[in-house]
Amino acid sequence: MQPSANTVETSASTQIVPITALLLAAVVMGASPLFVRFADVGPITSAFWRVALAAPVLVVWAAIDARRSKRPKTGKPWHTDKGNRFAALAGFVFAGDLLFWHLAIVNTSIANATFMATMAPVWVLLLSGLLIGERVGRAELLGLVLCLTGGAALVGGSLQLNPANLQGDIYGIITSLFFGLYFLCVRMARRTGASTAHIMALSSIVTATALGIAALVLEDQLLPLTLAGAGALLALAWFSHIGGQGLLAYALGFLPAAFSSLVIFMEAIAAATLAWIVLGEELSILQWLGGAAIFLGVAVARPKTRQGEKTS
Repeated sequence: MQPSANTVETSASTQIVPITALLLAAVVMGASPLFVRFADVGPITSAFWRVALAAPVLVVWAAIDARRSKRPKTGKPWHTDKGNRFAALAGFVFAGDLLFWHLAIVNTSIANATFMATMAPVWVLLLSGLLIGERVGRAELLGLVLCLTGGAALVGGSLQLNPANLQGDIYGIITSLFFGLYFLCVRMARRTGASTAHIMALSSIVTATALGIAALVLEDQLLPLTLAGAGALLALAWFSHIGGQGLLAYALGFLPAAFSSLVIFMEAIAAATLAWIVLGEELSILQWLGGAAIFLGVAVARPKTRQGEKTS
């Protein structure tokens, strides 16, 4: 019988670092819509540059990591052909995620796009047991309900039921499916022993290739026109991708996909907080309660600890 996703880790102390990494990933990725809005290129092109500008850094990181982390006896790298396949697949589905995410940002409100994209945990919980053999328990389901309720309360006042935004809202839902599949692929790659650096480098090369082709075919302007636009693209690459996705990939080596996906609801909290700080948008009592519900949902779904088991 497959273990429940709630019984992966050994002790509370082993969870502190990966859970902290997840929280930071959510905060960092929550800032990406602002960068996309400031980038003066099309949505697909900005998605391409987000990964392409990060890829050289990630390749160097992976090369250094490979030299330092050979297996003691064989001298071979920890990653396997199976790990490479899952990392490449992660890159492919992440291309779909970024493509539709950036399209959603410019075709609907940031609140709508963020809320639709945070539906990813629904797909992860539905597919986790079927595709990667991590059974989802009642705690994760309760956590999902709390997080969905909190997310709706947090951005509900800003959601726009506007037929003109319907296309963008659909893009957001498609984004959530691709992001959910990304969680599962990275989790499987990490379970094979592939390192964070290796997964990020290989998946980013695949993602950049796919998005580069899409940008060339679908958009005309490939270079930013202003320094502010170039700065926004660099922030997307180094802050959102290397920082946010890197922290997420690291955490998925230690925590089950179902729980990890719930923490991404923190993106909604980060987006609302940034709107409050940067744009002066006041938070209502309902939004504060929504944020509290998300924190409670994550706490409820936190993996249980068992002494004596090995980590992933």
